[in-house]
Amino acid sequence: MLTISKTLTYYKREDIRKAIVEGVSDKEIAVKYGDKFGKRPDIIRYPNDILEFAKQRATSFHASEEIWKNPYQLKTGLKKEQLDELRSGWDLVLDIDCHFIEYSKIAADIIIKALKYSGINSVSCKFSGNKGFHIGVPNEAFPENIANKKTKDLFPEVPRRIAMYLKELIKEPLSKKILELEKGSFNNIIKRTGMKAKEITRFVKNEFGDEVPKLNVESFLEIDTVLISSRHLYRTEYSFNEKSGLVSIPINPEKVLEFEKDGAKPENVKISKYKFLDRSKAKNIEGRKLIIQALDFDPKEDEEELKIERKFKIPEDAVPETNFPPCIKKGLMGLEDGKKRFLFILCNFLLSLGWNNEDIERISKEWNKKNEEELRETILMGQIKYRKYQKNKILPPNCENQMYYKDLGLCRPDNLCRKIKNPVNYALRKSSYNNKPRNKARRKGDK
Repeated sequence: MLTISKTLTYYKREDIRKAIVEGVSDKEIAVKYGDKFGKRPDIIRYPNDILEFAKQRATSFHASEEIWKNPYQLKTGLKKEQLDELRSGWDLVLDIDCHFIEYSKIAADIIIKALKYSGINSVSCKFSGNKGFHIGVPNEAFPENIANKKTKDLFPEVPRRIAMYLKELIKEPLSKKILELEKGSFNNIIKRTGMKAKEITRFVKNEFGDEVPKLNVESFLEIDTVLISSRHLYRTEYSFNEKSGLVSIPINPEKVLEFEKDGAKPENVKISKYKFLDRSKAKNIEGRKLIIQALDFDPKEDEEELKIERKFKIPEDAVPETNFPPCIKKGLMGLEDGKKRFLFILCNFLLSLGWNNEDIERISKEWNKKNEEELRETILMGQIKYRKYQKNKILPPNCENQMYYKDLGLCRPDNLCRKIKNPVNYALRKSSYNNKPRNKARRKGDK
């Protein structure tokens, strides 16, 4: 539990305040007070700004991935063209989220190596303050133009594409390293994660056509791809994490595997010689190869979208709420944690069931008001608009995906749930059954 005594004592340190200010120049800032954010947009220019916020019970500071000409000109509802005009660049910030710090360290180490292999020398890393890591590449590492387009205008498409590319690139080495840590035992992973064997297993065909079992790391370790969106925020370096009481500190990217949480305790925090998003180390040609590799990458997600289009036809008439599965109904009652993940589920679920954008926006806003802490409107509308304009419509994650329904406490299966693999299938089956014509005798109540 963070008290004002603890946070104020920490933020009174001049070296901490200076370090935070150095990292947020020309960025939109959101100040968090316990479990709620203050007004947006805001900025921090001077170390004393940090102290004044702390006196008002601020617990942490969050910065935009985007760099703006004037953050104060930002407001809710701006069109992409308007945001492009205000944006002067963007930093690549990858969020590695896992309940198990040892697995997170392995993932961070492999991603850093992958970025360096792609020619990025200015890669940086910081502990998130809880169980994960943030990997950063500064705006200065990327060229001003790519394929006759201004790179600054390719947000969030390019960073999202880079995240998807890296996610697929590290899948095999990450699985291998985690299995090495667990001495090759799937049972050890099952015990640690509390998941079932089928949930952590994927099958890959070898050269002989045989199905070979592999570790499915995506079921318990997430690299943020979909949630990279305009005005998306990350916790600044040297800010508290409210859940853990630890501090988000920059670390040596070469020694992620050696990281220990003790150094993130507020009383132990020292200003590191390593900076998160260190612009002085970047060259504007080093990120070109990475962007081209990412744009040339044919992601698995797109393949899945095409498969879905062949197998699944969006109904002409929207499926009503009465036919929604238990997990969606429970989520719509409001959540304490995992709101971004549920919004991702909800938007894809409703689109797949024939809901129009106006109704999706309406139900999303109604749901958001029921949450213990509402999502910021920019996040809410960003997801809705992204789903609206995406080329291919995709189903929400399958029921067995641990990172979603079970992790969010939404999975409360009924008899029909046992027969389906995806919430959309549930709604379609139930709708089909409810709309099935009954014979006249039954409709009249005759025996």
